[in-house]
Amino acid sequence: QVQLVESGGGLGQAGGSLRLSCTASGGAFESYSLGWFRQAPGKERELVARISRSGSSTYYADFVKGRFTISRDNAKNTVYLQMNSLKPEDTAVYYCAASRLVVLTSTPPESTYWGQGTQVTVSS
Repeated sequence: QVQLVESGGGLGQAGGSLRLSCTASGGAFESYSLGWFRQAPGKERELVARISRSGSSTYYADFVKGRFTISRDNAKNTVYLQMNSLKPEDTAVYYCAASRLVVLTSTPPESTYWGQGTQVTVSS
């Protein structure tokens, strides 16, 4: 079973940057596809970005495309989300997710592993 721990959230300013990290333990990290989701108050959870097992394939939601970058370091069991050009609407709790599926979809199955979440707040 995989345990995921996020870090790097906090308060950012509009136009600024934050970098989230998610470190995994307890499983074969390289066998999991990974992703970042977010959930704002009163809204449903949404997929932000995902990355394949090897890191060769990525996907971004339209609302972060060109601003956020997902990457992974399999040697460090860590996945990152570099967030640039932050907007107040990026404010949410961000969750790291890991799945044995080849592709981590926007509606992941119950077998998906989740981190505890990290709050990102962007001020205008």
